[in-house]
Amino acid sequence: MSRSFQSSTDSYANLIEIYARDRALKSGKLLHAHLIVKGLARLAYLASKFITFYAECGQISDARKLFDEIPQTNAHRWISIIGAYSRRGYYQEAINVFSEMQAEGLGVNKYLIPSILKACGHVLDQETGKKIHCLCLKKSFESDAFIISSLIDMYSKCGQVEKAKKVFDGMHEKDLVALNAVVSGYAQKGIAQEGLRLVEEMKLMGVKPDVVTWNTLIAGFSKKGKYLSVSKVFELMLENGIEPDVASSTSVISGLVQNFRYDEAFDTFKKMMKQGLYPSSATISSILPACMSAVNLKHGKEVHGYALVIGVVDDIYVKTALVDMYAKCGLISEARTLFYKMPEKSTVTWNSMIFGYANHGYCEEAIQLFKQMEGAGKKPDYLTFIAVLTACSHAGLVDCGKRLFNLMQEKYKIAPRLEHYACLVDLLGRAGKLDEAYDVIRTMPMQPDLFVWGALLGACRTHGNIHLAEVAAKHLRELEPGSTGNNLLLANLYADAGSWENVAKLKKIMKKRKLRKFLGCSWIEGS
Repeated sequence: MSRSFQSSTDSYANLIEIYARDRALKSGKLLHAHLIVKGLARLAYLASKFITFYAECGQISDARKLFDEIPQTNAHRWISIIGAYSRRGYYQEAINVFSEMQAEGLGVNKYLIPSILKACGHVLDQETGKKIHCLCLKKSFESDAFIISSLIDMYSKCGQVEKAKKVFDGMHEKDLVALNAVVSGYAQKGIAQEGLRLVEEMKLMGVKPDVVTWNTLIAGFSKKGKYLSVSKVFELMLENGIEPDVASSTSVISGLVQNFRYDEAFDTFKKMMKQGLYPSSATISSILPACMSAVNLKHGKEVHGYALVIGVVDDIYVKTALVDMYAKCGLISEARTLFYKMPEKSTVTWNSMIFGYANHGYCEEAIQLFKQMEGAGKKPDYLTFIAVLTACSHAGLVDCGKRLFNLMQEKYKIAPRLEHYACLVDLLGRAGKLDEAYDVIRTMPMQPDLFVWGALLGACRTHGNIHLAEVAAKHLRELEPGSTGNNLLLANLYADAGSWENVAKLKKIMKKRKLRKFLGCSWIEGS
């Protein structure tokens, strides 16, 4: 290969990388067309760069099409597509391509492994992660610090913090990246105290925690509602010469919101601004879930306005949280306007809008939006199907609901969860198909929960089926022995049927078990 030709291809490669970094889709496509005309686009080196470019620009189907055109034995094509998928959040697709690579009998190199492990961690695919770990041991990659940190991160995300710690303990030279991965695992599992203990140990060994370490601990303690420990971590940060930042306050806000301590979350939000810490897009998307009720909608609109002022309103996470907030508050028109103005939508965005439609009586719109989601090439997840099955249930669309239940399993390979079965039982029960609903319960691969039996009992009350109501009530008593609601529902069913003897018998049982009906009450927000 001549020096000038090599120089030319390197220049083109650098230009493609710039366009990928800037996500300059139009310019990159023009360059691609130019290289096709010059006959250079088929060079595996440049084609691999274009795979990354298209993936970075969100053009996943174009990236895959280009990948399929490159000879299968070329290693760059595999590295490019798997790396691009993993970076852009198409984690399952990255794992699927890796499986294709293994099926072709191609060897794995160390440049691929971090991308695959990242994907495994995000989709909680511990089994594939373990296989990669075995490959690392087999190929003696365990000395590579980047790979070891990726393994620790994968196990931590999969909730296997003990295995993550074991890998960490086996490192010859422990570094901050690996430490942060283990601490994150402890925090996610709800045992941030263990993470703090490890941080103190590593300080003695010369591994100094950074702001990421401390913020991870703050997030872990906040999530568990341990605010004395949060205060302690803030003190330790300052003692170690690290000033709390926006992420520190965001972690506290997120924890307060998750624990339904909304007033304190708003107070923390105001306090951070008074301290001169300006909220980030992550802060805004963390506080918005506290505004998802009519009483806090005023705060939500204020946060929306603030997001416009500081220029983060177009962030996909902020926009999604806004769609979710307006939809949950019943302001469907506002949610829909924001939704359709979004140039890029995540699965969470689609789910928020479908749930909004389904929960506020716009059932046909929910089903149509699900079809639009499929048409846009966005892969639904298990929550998408809960949303659309809820819509079918509310609208009485039995055939449509059954089709979607099958589609979820056959096309998208999503195993039904308890929530899906509860939706299906509710769908059939509302339509009066009580025997069919009971058959669904009897053939479930897992034990039915309160919501499944509750859906059947509610339908039995509506349609006057005493026999199945007794079956459902029996199971509910076993699952929730202290509840009066299910017994009262059954008593009302007996009364509707004129079976006063059974009403008296049931009330006697309730009295014997000291189950009493609680008076109704309402929560009113005071100023």
